[in-house]
Amino acid sequence: MVIIIVAGTFGGKYADEYFGFSFPVFTVVLSLTSVFLAIYIAVKDFLKMK
Repeated sequence: MVIIIVAGTFGGKYADEYFGFSFPVFTVVLSLTSVFLAIYIAVKDFLKMK
């Protein structure tokens, strides 16, 4: 779960630096997307255990 969030955050930071945005658009979008993805995977695994 943490690996997904960290990868999304650093990927967004890298993309913002690569494209030269002054506002961290990719960092925000990829961070939020990775958080929702991590929660989705955790809930899916939890429900499978039931």
